[in-house]
Amino acid sequence: MDDLPLQGEGGNRMRIAVLDDELDQQALISAALAEAGHECHCFDRSADLQPGLRAKQFDLLLLDWDLPHVDVDSLLRLVRESFGASVPVIVLTHRCDEADLVEALGAGADGFLSKPLRVAELRARAEALMRRARFSIGGDQPQEYGRYRFLPAARQLLIDGQPVELKNREYALALLLFQNQGRLLSRDYLRATIWGSAREDGSRSLDTHVSRVRSKLALRPEHGFMLTAIYGMGYRLEPVDPSELSSPLRMPE
Repeated sequence: MDDLPLQGEGGNRMRIAVLDDELDQQALISAALAEAGHECHCFDRSADLQPGLRAKQFDLLLLDWDLPHVDVDSLLRLVRESFGASVPVIVLTHRCDEADLVEALGAGADGFLSKPLRVAELRARAEALMRRARFSIGGDQPQEYGRYRFLPAARQLLIDGQPVELKNREYALALLLFQNQGRLLSRDYLRATIWGSAREDGSRSLDTHVSRVRSKLALRPEHGFMLTAIYGMGYRLEPVDPSELSSPLRMPE
């Protein structure tokens, strides 16, 4: 399948920092991520982690939200000051109250995992967040594809200079398709990148979003792009030259 490789495949190994004072958790995380082809660095103390943060040595951070004597809010602020939004942060926690989770996300975390950790979920979440980080590369600069102009800073799309109303996931899906035009993007890849999970949830949310994007963006050959569903595999956005479209046959007079 002509799909984007996961991080850890094809030489795209991640350098991951783990701040957790439980040695068994460090061992579990290191083994799980090493098996996926990534390089894991574990730290017991925030002070030992910070030099690496300032040097921007890591691609992903896993932070224990429940560490004693550690101001995780301040640490997250340091991460954002050092990396901006380019490096994902996953909070590890025993807490499950909604208020705690909102606090973690509000402090700058990109996601959370409940302890005890599940290996498959850990790997999937790490891969998904790295896909998002790679997907967002390009910063806030406008991106143009024919009549379609994306304004990432405003999360806005203009078609022939006119704004199109898109919901957040519709915008993210549209931009992802245009950034990878001509490539088959699997259903798992699209779900992992846009929704953060590759697992089927029994709904047709992905297909519904694709249908809305196709309709709102008028992705038809006469407009320069065609969005095709590949049965059982995924979707491909392909550029089309409208001038090469066959003219309708005319009956002889």
